Amino acid sequence: MTGPTSTADQPKEQSEGYVSPLPAPRPHLGHAMASEWTKLVSVRATLFTLGSLVLLVVGIGLLAIVEIRNTGDTLTPPTAPALFGLLIGQVAVMALGVLTITSEYGTGLIRTTFTAAPGRARVLTAKYLVFAGVAFGAVAGSVAVVGIASLILRNDVAGQHGAGEWLHALAGCAYVTLLGVLGLAVGAVLKHSAGAIAVMLGLITIPPVAGGMLTTWEGLAPLGRTILEYNAPVALMQLFGMPNGVEGSRLPSDLSHVLLIVLVTGAAVAGSYLLVDRRDV
Repeated sequence: MTGPTSTADQPKEQSEGYVSPLPAPRPHLGHAMASEWTKLVSVRATLFTLGSLVLLVVGIGLLAIVEIRNTGDTLTPPTAPALFGLLIGQVAVMALGVLTITSEYGTGLIRTTFTAAPGRARVLTAKYLVFAGVAFGAVAGSVAVVGIASLILRNDVAGQHGAGEWLHALAGCAYVTLLGVLGLAVGAVLKHSAGAIAVMLGLITIPPVAGGMLTTWEGLAPLGRTILEYNAPVALMQLFGMPNGVEGSRLPSDLSHVLLIVLVTGAAVAGSYLLVDRRDV
């Protein structure tokens, strides 16, 4: 009789196990970003939303330039046409942010994503980075509108603007981009497109209405004025160099508006990381 075959007597390929002849690099954030970019540009709804965004920001801005020129208004700054486009285009940015992740939950693709890339935090980080870059690039068309307005609306008041106007326009673009990132975070938390878009629309439309209603009561008037001062439309107006038009307001600084949206977006993003990592898909 022969004894049991020892491990050393087994064939080499069996003792060492199977080794794939294909290279298997360690996954990193760049791989996740490449995947998210492919998904972002391959979905029709995303491309349609991006096209609508550019059309709204640039198209409405150009129409505003034509109207201002026809009326002979010499007091309107060149940032105003860009602001008009972004006030409407911000809705498309927020919707795009929501759809960036809720579309995967709706189709079930998120299961495949997390199976192929178990590092959920890495996947979510890639989504934030890719979306922020694409959104900022799309809304940056408003900066081109500012340049066109500066060339066309040449007059003693609106034609004399320095680098500050361009910085205001870039700050406004960054603000709208943060609104989109907030939409992505809300979408990651709620996992439902309609619900997340409704929340983001409410964030934009309800504060001005609620603030106006509260100012009609003497006891709540200070709270109403504060709400009217600190909301997204007013923040955009001020970042683009326009007055907020709130009677009795102290006109908060640009930094306070930026700090507020950074804090709110940061809290939502942190919550999205916590929930996506802990719950089932």
